[in-house]
Amino acid sequence: MIRVIDSHTEGEPTRVIVEGGPDLGEGTVAERALRLEQEHSAFCQSVLLEPRGHDAMVGALLVEPSRPDCVAGVVYFNPVGNLGMCGHATIGLAVTLGFMGRIKEGQHRIETPVGVVEITLHADNSVSVVNVESYRLHRDVQVDVEGYGVVTGDVAWGGNWFFLTDDRPCALKLSELTRLTAFSLSVRKALEKAGITGRDGAWIDHVELLSSAHSEDADARNFVLCPGGAYDRSPCGTGCSAKMACLAEDGKLDAGVEWVQESVIDSCYRLSYQPGERGGVIPTVTGRAFVTAEASLLFHDADPYARGITA
Repeated sequence: MIRVIDSHTEGEPTRVIVEGGPDLGEGTVAERALRLEQEHSAFCQSVLLEPRGHDAMVGALLVEPSRPDCVAGVVYFNPVGNLGMCGHATIGLAVTLGFMGRIKEGQHRIETPVGVVEITLHADNSVSVVNVESYRLHRDVQVDVEGYGVVTGDVAWGGNWFFLTDDRPCALKLSELTRLTAFSLSVRKALEKAGITGRDGAWIDHVELLSSAHSEDADARNFVLCPGGAYDRSPCGTGCSAKMACLAEDGKLDAGVEWVQESVIDSCYRLSYQPGERGGVIPTVTGRAFVTAEASLLFHDADPYARGITA
């Protein structure tokens, strides 16, 4: 039996594993995250995939922090593998910790596999996340995408690796989901084929398509393909962080100025940044989350799909 608390952040689901997760031993959260990925992939699939979940859901395994200044430690994962950082899941986790009575409104620190992030829990179910330093690695990278031609974009880090591009096959709207997904998958495949990676050969597992906003209250709109092939219902916290780094380097957004990013389902994050110590930016991402369920996941030895339905 595994106890979970589900939430959504601007439409994107998070499942926090509160009790019953695997014993990852001691060490930093980064060290325990590696053990989760190497030794417990079946657990990750079982709590996220059908019949208990779906491929858009992100897991957040709650662990004890190794640092005394943090209120919690967390390992993020999706059905494909670990995530270094996840903006929407951090917002969901903060609201979940508040729901559990573990934190109150105000500032707190959380240990993630890519470093400590600061959160502020507000009274209106919104959370501000001060993310890890984000930066652009490559500008105006060109890749030949089969069926579409040459696509130009930037490679940037916001806690995960992104390829961000203004090129797109159609408008960024939900009715075009099939075309947007197919295009983004083709872009990612082309990046792999061309050997284009993040730093130290890291897989660029997210593709972010960009356009002007549909709402007068927003600055821009995006569609984000996640590692498992699902799209992000939220504007994607780490994707927005990568975008902040690109905007800052291009001189299109000054430090401290608010930017409103709209998702493909019209939900929004409010963003700003401060200069980082290593030449990048320190983004702050604010969005709202709501707890949607509290449940115990049950596993039966005779159930052929107890570990999830996988391809």
